[in-house]
Amino acid sequence: MAGGNERSMKALKEVWKRAENSLCADCGKPDPDWASSTLGVFICLSCSGIHRNIPSISKVKSLKMDHWDDAQVQFLAKHGNAVTKATYEAHIPIYYYQPNYNDCQVLREQWIRAKYERKEFTELGKHLPYSDGVKEGILWKRGRDNGQFLPRKFLLSEREGCLKYFTKQDAKEPKINVKIDVINATFQPVKIGNPNGLQITYLKDNKTRNIFVYHESGKEVVDWFNAIRSVQFHYLKVAFPIASDNEIKNRLTRNFLKEGYMEKTGPKQREAFKKRWFTLDHRRLMYFKDPLDAFAKGEVFVGSRENGYSVQKGLPSGTQGNFSWHYGLTIVTPDREYLFTCETETDQLDWIAAFTSIINQAMTPQEYASKYLDAVS
Repeated sequence: MAGGNERSMKALKEVWKRAENSLCADCGKPDPDWASSTLGVFICLSCSGIHRNIPSISKVKSLKMDHWDDAQVQFLAKHGNAVTKATYEAHIPIYYYQPNYNDCQVLREQWIRAKYERKEFTELGKHLPYSDGVKEGILWKRGRDNGQFLPRKFLLSEREGCLKYFTKQDAKEPKINVKIDVINATFQPVKIGNPNGLQITYLKDNKTRNIFVYHESGKEVVDWFNAIRSVQFHYLKVAFPIASDNEIKNRLTRNFLKEGYMEKTGPKQREAFKKRWFTLDHRRLMYFKDPLDAFAKGEVFVGSRENGYSVQKGLPSGTQGNFSWHYGLTIVTPDREYLFTCETETDQLDWIAAFTSIINQAMTPQEYASKYLDAVS
């Protein structure tokens, strides 16, 4: 018996150390130490918890702590991540967002359920709820003034190339009508205070406007998210006919590079530093009095190093404004210096790294145009 168990463990380790099984099959996290004995995939601890919630589909066990019999090990050896992915991920639409281990729970759970439970990607041409080019339904939207979440009708239309929402079910005219190419959507469960919280942002007069929504159903809110990406993808295919599918995919919805509190002072650099919520969305650094504000109080364009932009640790000597946080950083632009302070050194270094990653990238012609519009608006 002991010899048989040793043999099984040796065989299990052989399968486990295959290159294809070195990353979680669902989120890509390195060194997964769990596996599904019914699907044959190697997964991380976090994804194993999601699998455990669909026991009719997946039975999960620890590769380190649980016993695996010969038949289960042979099943893993026959399958593994590559074979199983070839079945369950055979026909993923290019616009569909495939989450990684840094993404929120609702995205990862619906990705796993879409693959194994609903089998959305096993057949070519299968009808998907986010692929119709139109989506209509109710989302709970946060009121701009009172902060209450109220049900609002939303309509997404590929034919019209826009997203609308209506304050009343029977309203003839939408409250907003936003072109699809100026929309971004990103999940914000912590900021919104709901596990299915989605932040929709769009440009109006070259300024950013935020809408915060959620839906009780995780599947429904993720379907909305991928429907937006689908409509954007097909819109951009027409707008940029020579661009590759991957180039267009990279222009779809994006997560913010960094968010959090810093203190800032005014242009004279003698005013008291005020605590603000900052969002770095590629080259737009926006600041808000409250994280859930609909409009930014201001925006700073962050250009490239070759155009005279840089980030420096600390504040200029002789800075006079009063500040309560002592980890400073300075954004240098061709026009002026922007001074900020962070609460901790870790925050300071994280912000500096985020700014550096942007400043080190060359600016595109579209970004030059955006900077010009910011300057004249």
